[in-house]
Amino acid sequence: MKKSLFALAAVGAIAGTAQAQSSVTVYGLLDLGYVGTNQRIANNSVSGSASSGGVTSSTTSAFIDGAESTSRLGFKGNEDLGGGLSAFFTVETSITPNSGNTIGSGADSNRQTFVGLKKSGIGQFAFGTQYTTIFNAAAQSDPGLMNNMMGNVIYDKGKGVTYTQAGATVAGSNNYSGMQNNTSFTVRSANMLSVASETFSGFQGNGFIVQNNANTNASAGTGGNSGYTGGSTNHTGWGLGANYTWHKLFVTANYQNFTDKNPYNVSSTGTYTAGAPTMGWYGGAGAATGTNARDNQQYYAATYDFGILKAYIQYVNRKTMDVNNSNMYVARTGQQIGVRSFITPVVEGWASVGTGKLTGQTSTAGNSFLGVASTGVSGSSNAVNFGGFQLGSNYWLSKRTNLYAIYGQERTSNQIWVSPNPSSYNSNAYALGVRHTF
Repeated sequence: MKKSLFALAAVGAIAGTAQAQSSVTVYGLLDLGYVGTNQRIANNSVSGSASSGGVTSSTTSAFIDGAESTSRLGFKGNEDLGGGLSAFFTVETSITPNSGNTIGSGADSNRQTFVGLKKSGIGQFAFGTQYTTIFNAAAQSDPGLMNNMMGNVIYDKGKGVTYTQAGATVAGSNNYSGMQNNTSFTVRSANMLSVASETFSGFQGNGFIVQNNANTNASAGTGGNSGYTGGSTNHTGWGLGANYTWHKLFVTANYQNFTDKNPYNVSSTGTYTAGAPTMGWYGGAGAATGTNARDNQQYYAATYDFGILKAYIQYVNRKTMDVNNSNMYVARTGQQIGVRSFITPVVEGWASVGTGKLTGQTSTAGNSFLGVASTGVSGSSNAVNFGGFQLGSNYWLSKRTNLYAIYGQERTSNQIWVSPNPSSYNSNAYALGVRHTF
């Protein structure tokens, strides 16, 4: 009897220890409120034609979600395997409170899904859909903490914005203005292996590899065209990042590259008849790969905490080229400074201002700037200057709940990618809302 009691006690102790070594957490965020926008385009194309129009303006007003942060629901856990080794996982999806499906079902609804191993004192690795090195670095060095309102030239978002250009309405994306729906860098990717080191003497390193390849026998182009109509469809990428922390100074440098190769066909005049290059890896969708494009991205930033406020400086560069013709490309650069501070123990504010340039080059008449229409300007190079600023504030009711107010404004001048006459864009947006984390 005593032996049985001792055995039961031992089993209970082991079960209790095992339970203590493994944990699963349910977490999430809900962000809802009011967003209003005003947009104005001068010299807009009329009804899809190349003729120049007058001034096109529009406004939006709605109670929507996600102005400061995208709503989400997630599960994460870890298990202690002993000897400083542990396993971990995360499954996170977007939440869309105002749609028919509460759980997100769009292309970017899978925010993170990965599993990996971590060794204390060395680092970790993980497989799955994950954030890139640039996104993780920007999350630590952006004055607006990468909210979804316009005015930030590094993390270019436009919650609630709708533009009509050349007869087409594009929601949430200013396709020709240089301030698009997060085209400055790739946010996340599927099919990723990530690695991250521990911090040694202030230095911490990150890296990733993306691979999703399918190679079969290729067929030659038909009708005297070059290229091939079947075979390799490869989506690959890699990235490296380094962070350095010294007292109140934080510095980060990051580079990443994505290459998409697909079957294509080019006519005798050099115009694509199939497989025309398009920019991918944008908008936050982890599986939004491009077509026949090579995408180089850089991000550098530094922050310094002065105590009363924290100062930020950022630079981003992205150049996406036709993988078969490097003379056809779209390039975007942006630079920004900002500050963030607690004005009182419960009132937090931030401000940022930045400028940038969007350049497109097409070397063959009839081709576009990797998916950006180029009516009337084929075979030429064109640049667009843009800029913006953002002001914001949080009123913290608790550690998990805050009220917020955000105002952003952006401008673009002398864009001639669609209309033969230079067009200009001017927009502003404002938001009031409540955010709760759990």
